[in-house]
Formats: sequence, structure tokens, C-alpha cells
Amino acid sequence: MQRVSFEVTDSPRGYHSDADATTNGGAHHSGPMGGPLPPALKKPAKKSPRSAAENHRAPPYVDLALDVDEDRVSVHSVRSPASDGGSSVEDPELTLLRRKRLEKKTSVVQRLASVSHELKRLTSVSGARKPPRAPPRIDRTKSAAAHALKGLKFISKKDGGAGWAAVERRFDQITATTDGLLLRSKFGECIGMNSKDFALELFDALARRRRITGGLITKDQLKEFWDQMNDQSFDSRLQTFFDMVDKDADGRLTEDEVREIISLSASANNLSILQKRADEYAALIMEELDPDNLGYIMLDSLESLLLQASTESVITTGERKNLSQMLSQKLKPNRHRNLFNRWYRGLRYSVLDNWKRVWVLALWLTVMAILFAYKFMQYKRRAVYEVLGVCVCVAKGAAETLKLNMALILLPVCRNTITWLRNKTRFGIAVPFDDNLNFHKVIAVAVTIGVGIHAISHLACDFPRLLHATPEAYSPMKQFFGKDQPTSYWHFVNSVEGVTGVVMVLLMAIAFTLATPWFRRGKLNYLPGPLKKLASFNAFWYSHHLFVIVYILLVVHGYCLYLSKKWYKKTTWMYLAAPVMLYACERMIRAFRSSIKAVTIRKVAVYPGNVLALHMSRPDNFRYKSGQYMFVNCAAVSPFEWHPFSITSAPQDDYLSVHIKCLGDWTRALKGVFSEVCRPPPAGVSGILRADMMHGANNPDFPKVMIDGPYGAPAQDYKKYEVVLLVGLGIGATPMISIVKDIVNNIKAKEQADLNGLESGSHSNGRGKKESFRTRRAYFYWVTREQGSFDWFKNIMNEVAERDNNNVIELHNYCTSVYEEGDARSALIAMLQSLNHAKNGVDIVSGTRVMSHFAKPNWRSVYKRIAMDYPNTKVGVFYCGSPALTKELRHLALDFTHKTSTKFSFHKENF
Repeated sequence: MQRVSFEVTDSPRGYHSDADATTNGGAHHSGPMGGPLPPALKKPAKKSPRSAAENHRAPPYVDLALDVDEDRVSVHSVRSPASDGGSSVEDPELTLLRRKRLEKKTSVVQRLASVSHELKRLTSVSGARKPPRAPPRIDRTKSAAAHALKGLKFISKKDGGAGWAAVERRFDQITATTDGLLLRSKFGECIGMNSKDFALELFDALARRRRITGGLITKDQLKEFWDQMNDQSFDSRLQTFFDMVDKDADGRLTEDEVREIISLSASANNLSILQKRADEYAALIMEELDPDNLGYIMLDSLESLLLQASTESVITTGERKNLSQMLSQKLKPNRHRNLFNRWYRGLRYSVLDNWKRVWVLALWLTVMAILFAYKFMQYKRRAVYEVLGVCVCVAKGAAETLKLNMALILLPVCRNTITWLRNKTRFGIAVPFDDNLNFHKVIAVAVTIGVGIHAISHLACDFPRLLHATPEAYSPMKQFFGKDQPTSYWHFVNSVEGVTGVVMVLLMAIAFTLATPWFRRGKLNYLPGPLKKLASFNAFWYSHHLFVIVYILLVVHGYCLYLSKKWYKKTTWMYLAAPVMLYACERMIRAFRSSIKAVTIRKVAVYPGNVLALHMSRPDNFRYKSGQYMFVNCAAVSPFEWHPFSITSAPQDDYLSVHIKCLGDWTRALKGVFSEVCRPPPAGVSGILRADMMHGANNPDFPKVMIDGPYGAPAQDYKKYEVVLLVGLGIGATPMISIVKDIVNNIKAKEQADLNGLESGSHSNGRGKKESFRTRRAYFYWVTREQGSFDWFKNIMNEVAERDNNNVIELHNYCTSVYEEGDARSALIAMLQSLNHAKNGVDIVSGTRVMSHFAKPNWRSVYKRIAMDYPNTKVGVFYCGSPALTKELRHLALDFTHKTSTKFSFHKENF
């Protein structure tokens, strides 16, 4: 190993060798191993001594030490001079945390030439001791580039490949009727490759090498194919990839062949937009790799492009390796041998992380237990206990908890009240307002249990005892049930108490059933035609309004009791009075506010992926925070239905915008009515359909839209954290988009306020009062399945990337339809991405200035990176999307919080 050490300053000279730092072999070198130096850091031809005055005026510098092992380069240390001018002091963790990335402003070929030139120079520096010799061939199997590509693998985790044994089993099954010969069309299925067209091209390339014709191979030939695909040699896999492109096997790649492999790779990764622009990107590759206009490129040119696409992060990866290993040691599971200690540790962590929920649930359960016990003991002391026994005590105890829960279940859905408490009071410190709907569901379960206990205790226990009681035993019951002893259940059913009870149970059963995720999300597709309408959000929404009837019947049922005749003992209305009045006021406020907040549609766009974007005027008194949501009503679809959507505009904008994913019947109908007034956009404008409100006579006739809100959501609290991690899954990016815009606006406002000498750390939110803003770093991860999804917020992403001059927001787009990095099917996509972004500054996948990543993020690495960069910091994690990712993100937040100095606070919003 050779150690490279050099000095970097911010002076024009800026780059100086340190000729005495040599270890492990005695050779010393200096040079730009991770890429070319920026123009300001060119190495001078000769290092001349400086005067004391020059030394005094020289800017601060750092000493960089690089470890060079064959063709692998990594950063060993960064040293800053001690204040007294003596020896420097180095902290490995601080060194890794403070290291800055070198700027990359030169072209692809310049970077490759710089690295190649440096490696050649390293092999000949010991010329004073040894005779010069030609530089040896780089062993790419040990290079960082080959490691990043993982050797251009052809079978990935997405495929069904599980080794030769599995392939052999599939071969035997597929060829059972073809005499042991595998058809070309079945090759992809046999090796477990999901991309059929790519598999066919791979088959042809492997067959051409072996001069196999006819489209049939034996098991032995398949084994040869398999061995070549899994060859660990980078050269071998590179040659296989080259053979796939080189259809005529002449050792040269023409523009037509490059265009064809681009289309094939785009098809395999479901990148339809890239497929349509194959001609443009093929010309780009030829322009870069065929500067002499020969009309073809060779294998070494393709290799250069492959290596460049994977070497950009070599230094970054190497420089963080040591600190990452340190953190990984802390995160290893610590298993206590003692079972009690493990249980206690888990319980302690759970309580610390959920103490708000714990105390609220504990209080609620305690109150229910007290009410049940109170009612139980009350009826145990009454005369009816002698006839009806303990059953009546249980029934009345359950009824008392039902009264409480039917009152409480309204409070979590009083959205205006909760938003006011969240924004205007400090109750959020102890009350988990983010869990209001979860608490609503928990109470609903308790109501179901209470109804079951109450009904079963009556029907299966105390009513039979009453029916079979002797005349003497029944005598004290005459004042409650009448002079004539009941002889059948019909006596109880054919009464006010019985009718109201039965109807309430039926209505609750309907509402609760249609509120389950299977019905509410429309997952029961196997239902027959007419019943499919029951599995929809509309069915859930309308059935929930049956509770208006339920509450009326509950008051009547609670007043016409068998065993309580005095009015002050009929307490049902007492429980319900305040919550019902509060909820009624809420609904009146919503109706009144939505009717006076008339909005005008300014712009409509329909994007790929069934997303409708609405831009509308903003009422003067509509004040909101980023991350909040509002309800939207369109009378052309349904005059009664209101649906919630996150606000995607920022508080400083003079308009309101929402992006609506068309998943249900209402959203699909909404898209339909707006699509009727839209037209295809002009060239260069995103979207499938668009319509804009213009000043003139040809304005489109948009359907009338009303809004209600805003309402509080978990993401609105992001300003409480210095560092935030924003995660959006698909359309779940909507609240995060508003936040990233707000962060940029707030930072600009804060800088302007500081320049004007105003109070530091507080600023106006655009239309409201001043509030604290602490966020200094944000990470936004947007994970989506379709390439067209990036069109939803294309302009916003570009705007944020352009305005964020201080690099406060780090944007990451992930397209999960693209195969992971290192897969042969995505290798050419990575080449094109790197090449086009370096030349034009635009990502070919997202169409924005933000570089896209392939496959799914490694969330543990994301958390680890933030924990390394921000120790002793509280990080807010905000997730919006389907529930599938919630568990993993929450678990990682807890794991890193308990095992590192960085504290992650997780907040989620599911849809």
C-alpha cells in the first residue's frame, strides 16, 4: 500500500505536495485520485518557497492523506494544523464527518483520463530505484468501479434465480415434453429472469459465441450459459454485455445497435419515456465515445463509460467506511442472557417511545373500569339481582362503558377542535394528536365489545331467567316489566327498548363492516357486480352517517329503560350532550366556512399515473402550514361528499394546489369531469392533459369546487427539528413537497431578516404571525414505481434545486421499476444517466435536475448516514404513504435512537 499526502488550501496555488509523508512501501505521490481537480486547484509546476509575510496571509489549509492499494484509492485522514503551529491533531470520527467532497465540474472523459493518468504515474514513481517499465493492466475485479457494478450481474434479487440447482429443476419441468431441449422462448423463464425480451437477447449473444443455431439448447449448453453469466471476472461479463449489443459480431457497435440496446434496457425497466427518446440518447453516446465520427465504438470505449458511471462515488464511499463500521458495531443486537433483562429492556424502550399513548389509554381504561365496577355494584345491591343474577350487573356495567365510548368516539373526529388544540395550545406535549384516528378506531372496537357483552348478557342470561322465574320470584319485577310475566322473547323485542336496540345493532354492524380496510379501500374485487359498490370509499362515507340515526335511537333507548324510571337516573343524554353539541358545531362551521370560501380553478393538469393536479385561488383568510390538508368537494361529482387531500403549495404562495391520485370511484369521477375541459399540452409542457385559466373570453368552464380547512397533520411539526428526514411513497410525497418549498422560502426569509437586522430565528410564515424556524438540514426521499410519476412535481423539484443555494435540502428520487445498481439491465441506464447529467444537467429518469436512484432505498443506510453526520441531534422523521413501510421506518428510528447519540422522532400519515 502507498500513502498519498497533499495539502489543499483555498488560495490560487491551493494544491501542494508533502514530499516527506511515505509509509508502507516508501513511495509518496500526490494527485487527484478521486477525479480531476477543479480549475482553481491546479498543481503548480514547481513549488517555490514563500516568505513569512506570504505565510501569514495564506488561507487555512488541510493535509489530505490517501491510501493507494493497486488501483483502489481511499481517504486515510484529513489533518488541520494545530493553533500553535506544531503537530496536527486528528480525530478519526471528526475527520470523516468534516470531509468535503471534491467538486466535479469536468466532463466524463476528462475524469476518466485524470484517473487513468494518475494510476499510470503511480506505477512508475520509484524510477530512481528501479528501471522504468510499462504500467501493468488494472485488475478491475479489485477496483472500486467493478465492486460498485458487482460485475454486471444478469440475475438480480428481483428475479427467481436461486442457483444452478433451481435452474436445473425448472429446466427438467419445462423440457419434459420437448425431449430435454430448451426453447429460446423459454430461456428467461428457465433461468428466472423476469425481463423476457432481455433474456432473448442474452440467449442470442451466448448462442452466437458458441455458434449455436436453431433456438434449441441442451442442459449441458444451458450450464455453459449459466457459468458465463455468473462468471466473477469483470472482463467476462463485460464481453457478454458487449456481445448482446454487437448483433453482427464484428467487434464494433454502430449507432443502430446502441439504439436497440437502449430501447431494450428501457423496456426491461419500464422506462417508456426513455424508450421514446432512444434515438437522442444513442446519438449522445456516439458523440461522446466516437469523437472522430468513425461510425462505431469499440469495447474499450464502452468499458470506459461503464467504469465512469460507477466511479463518481468511490471517494465518498471510502471516506465514510471507517465511521460506518464504528456505528455498525453500536447497532449490533445486544442479547442479554437473562430473559427478564431482555423483557425489561424491551418494555422500557416501548414505554419511552409510546408514553403519550400509554397514559391516554391507561386513563381511558381506568375510567371504563371504574364505571363498570360502579354500575356492577349498584345493581348487585338492587332487588332485581335476586331474579336476574350477575347477568344484569354485567349488562348494565357494559352499558355504562358504552355511554362513555359513544361520547368519546366523536371527539377524535372534531378536526377543527384538534387543529386548534395542536396549533394554539401546548397540549401536544402530552397528548398524541397524530393518533386521533387510531384512537377513534380503538374506541370503535370497545363499542363493538360493549354492545356484544350488553346484548349477550340480556338475551342469553337474564331474559331467560326472567322468563322461567316462579310467580313468587317474579312478583318484585312487576313494577319494571308489567303485571303479566313475559312468556317469550317477543315481549322484549316488541317494545321501544327492543326495537331501538335491534335497529342500533344492525346500523352499527353495517357501518363498522363497511369501515374495514377491505371495504373502504375497495379490495374485495371478487364481489358480484351490484355488490362491488359496497367495497368503496363512498359506501364507507355514506354508511358512517347512519350514526346520526344511531345517536337518536341511543337517547330513546337510554330513556325507555326497564329498570330505571326516574329521569335523573337515565344518564345517556348526559354523556352525549356535550360531545354531540361540539360535533354539531363542527359540522356547521365546516358547512358555513366552505360556502363562503369560494375558490376559482386556475389550472388543471392530468399526469401519468392517474394523478390530477388542481391549482386554485387562495381565500384571503385561508392560513395554513406546510404538511396540513384540506377537504375538497365537487358538486358535479357529488354535492355531499368531502374528501381530504394534502396541500402541495407552500404557505407563501398566492394559490392553493392539491395533487389527487385517482384510486377510488369519487377520484376517478373527479378526474373525468375535469378531463372534459382539458386539452393535450403543447410540446415541452408536462402532463397528459392541461387547462389554464387565462384572461380572455376563451376560458375553460371548470366545474365548481369548494374547500374546507386547513386541518392539522403530523408533518406540520417539522419546524421543531433542526434536521428532518422526509419520506414520501408514491402520492405520499404531497405533504413533503409543500415542506421542501416552505424550507427554502423560510431560509430565504430568515437570511433577508438577518440582513435587515430583524430578530434572528423567527420570521413570518407569509400570512400569519411569526413562528420559530429551527430546520437547518432536510433530506427528502421520494420512492415511486413509475417513471411518469416524476412529472407530478417536476417543476417544483427543479425550482427547489435551483433556489437551494446553501444545499440545505438533499433530494433523492427512487424509481423502483429500474433494476438495482449493478444489474446488466440497468447498466446502460446508469451510463446514460451519468453522461446526460454531466452534459445537460438533467436526469434521464426523472427529467429533473435531481439524479434518480434505482430500486428501493436501503433505509438502514439512510438512517446511518444521518446519525453519522448529525450526532447529538434530534431528527424528525416524517413519512406519508401506504402502511407497508411504516413498520420498518419506525423500527429503525427506535433502533438508532436507543443505540446512537442521534434521536429520531418518527411521525407517520397513512392513506
